Amino acid sequence: MERYQQGDARAMEALFERHASGVHAFLARMVNDRALADDLLQTTFLSVVRSADRFQPGLKLVPWLLTIAGNAARDTLRRKKLQVEVLHDDDDGPALEPSVEPAMSDPGQRRRIEAAFAKLPVQQRECVVLHKLEGLSFEQIAQMLEITETAARIRAHRGYEKLRELLDEPN
Repeated sequence: MERYQQGDARAMEALFERHASGVHAFLARMVNDRALADDLLQTTFLSVVRSADRFQPGLKLVPWLLTIAGNAARDTLRRKKLQVEVLHDDDDGPALEPSVEPAMSDPGQRRRIEAAFAKLPVQQRECVVLHKLEGLSFEQIAQMLEITETAARIRAHRGYEKLRELLDEPN
């Protein structure tokens, strides 16, 4: 990114080649639509080009990219009115971190999990994806989403609970 900021146009191509698949996977999980994720990937990297001057040397690039991608996904979901209101829950207990990834050799189980993810409110889905699937800490998630670390933990906890509930239901 620093090379791109210094005028090396090829550096953006290298960034895209290196990070596009990960950003696309994140977007696909967020919007549950591969074609829409394709469009959002382009939007994300266009935003990266436009806001390159705001990237601060020394920052980790992947969380910055995922922040831009997450913003694009949320904006699109809002426009398409696909966003679901956050569940109101009085349980502010500590976040549990169960594994939600099945053996991917079972396509039926994969479809069940994708369907369960799609039913999560966007804020919960985003925190679960960033934490469990992208491996970010709650501190990093909080910085990306401009919320407190506690709020990130609560959103993820509620998302894990809702996933557990949805996945325990019989087909």
